[in-house]
Amino acid sequence: MKAYIEEALRQVLRTIDGVPEDFRPELEKPNNPEHGDLATNAAMQLARYLKRPPRQIAEEIAERLRALPLDPRRVASVEVAGPGFLNFRFAPDYLAQVLADILAAGERYGRSDLGQGRPAIVEYVSANPTGPLTVGHGRNAVLGDTIANLLDWIGYRVTREYYYNDAGRQMRVLGESVRARYLALVDPNLPTKKIQAAEGEWVEVPEPFPEDGYLGDYIIDIARMLYEQHGEALRDVEDITPFKEAAEKVIFEDIRRTLARLGIHMDSYFNEHTLYENGKIWEVVEALRAKGYIYEKDGAVWFRTSALGKDQDTVLVKRTGEPTYRLPDIAYHITKFERGFERIVDVFGADHIATYPDVLRALEVLGYDVSKVDVVIYQFVTLVRGGEPVKMSTRKATYVTLDELIDEVGEDVTRFFFLMRSPNTHLEFDLDLAREASEKNPVFYLQYAHARICSIMRKADEVGLKESPNPDLTLLQHEAEQALIKELMRFPEVIQEAAQTYEPHRVANYLREVAVAFTKFYDHCRIIGEPEPLAQARLALARAARLVLANGLRVLGISAPERM
Repeated sequence: MKAYIEEALRQVLRTIDGVPEDFRPELEKPNNPEHGDLATNAAMQLARYLKRPPRQIAEEIAERLRALPLDPRRVASVEVAGPGFLNFRFAPDYLAQVLADILAAGERYGRSDLGQGRPAIVEYVSANPTGPLTVGHGRNAVLGDTIANLLDWIGYRVTREYYYNDAGRQMRVLGESVRARYLALVDPNLPTKKIQAAEGEWVEVPEPFPEDGYLGDYIIDIARMLYEQHGEALRDVEDITPFKEAAEKVIFEDIRRTLARLGIHMDSYFNEHTLYENGKIWEVVEALRAKGYIYEKDGAVWFRTSALGKDQDTVLVKRTGEPTYRLPDIAYHITKFERGFERIVDVFGADHIATYPDVLRALEVLGYDVSKVDVVIYQFVTLVRGGEPVKMSTRKATYVTLDELIDEVGEDVTRFFFLMRSPNTHLEFDLDLAREASEKNPVFYLQYAHARICSIMRKADEVGLKESPNPDLTLLQHEAEQALIKELMRFPEVIQEAAQTYEPHRVANYLREVAVAFTKFYDHCRIIGEPEPLAQARLALARAARLVLANGLRVLGISAPERM
């Protein structure tokens, strides 16, 4: 319905002199139901262009809409209110048809073909295999996975990809950390030293231990595994490769297992190191050089980003010959274009906000359509318990792993809490609320609503009230019934908007509104004990509400229990 009225508005506005060609009227559900089912302040927005009072403009738009005319089977009225609002009311019989369509669509209700099967790629998590996934990685993982779900629901052919690097300094330090712990197992009498870890703590480590080495217990576990497998055979091995490879294998298995707990399964893994092996990163340098955007200074290779709107130029290759991470990122994104993806989504933490534009600048210089690339930046997470932050560190021994969070609050709560705020909002993950097994917990509130409807349907079956294959839905005239239908009809629109804006919290917020609307309906409209035609119509409405809750929770990757 929203799309239908928006198109009618656009059609009318094209006939009014002075309306900008790119003007797009916005329709919203009014907070007060007395103001109609949809409303727009387009007339007030147009006043500065048309140099007329908003109310006068609204009257003209309404008159032209009535002259189209709008389909009376869908729209009952167009009203002008206040200083120039346009309010639209749905036809009651239209709501009955909407409900019938929801029931007919079933589990596919909310899906669309906007993407037309075009290939899309969502890159997320992308944590190097240097340690367990932390709470910070968790928001990335859940956000990226749900964005992939949303794109799938609007008709894209989605690839979920994990990009990582198993080479470079981080991995070298990882191998050295494991080797040091292994040697300490071989010779318990090795000298030790104390180094400062997170929060001012001092940790005793064996010599030699790398500067800024990894201190988590998982390093000791990996070293113990190597010792059990090889005994002292690796004692004199100076090459860190066997230690690094063992650590990478164990850690990646752990990462995959953690992601699987949250229902996250990647379609592909892309190793950054392959871009070095096949020379792709050096091809990027030469291609930028040919365009006049590369020069050398102080032994380093520079990208002339100052010519592309940035305040200063950017180093692509350090004087040591080691590329900065921007260079392989450019090469990696070129592979996404080469693989034919038409929608490219990157999910990054806030620490990338100043760096990803360099990648886009390079792609544009090299002739790639950067309008196909969307970068979702999310803010970081603070765990809160008893009103106080829980301390975290990604490398030291005091970090909180994603597994630990899942163990404490469960998979569904973990996913939902990561999704219930806008990505660009700092997230305070309230552990006390997350552990609350009641309707105070927002995800339980939704699951309770779904389980309650399932209970109602079981009870109806027990008393012999059977669902009719063709209930008379026009009997649903109560205000609470119609309010619930109006909420349910918004589901496809919410899915599309959440997918287009990469904001899954829109779905979470919407589902709460559905649950509230259902509660009001059930409080005012009995099902069991009413005349059978009305009872069957109301049972059909309850089933539609259950369907929307289940589909919405499925998009969010959360279970919809039938009993709680």
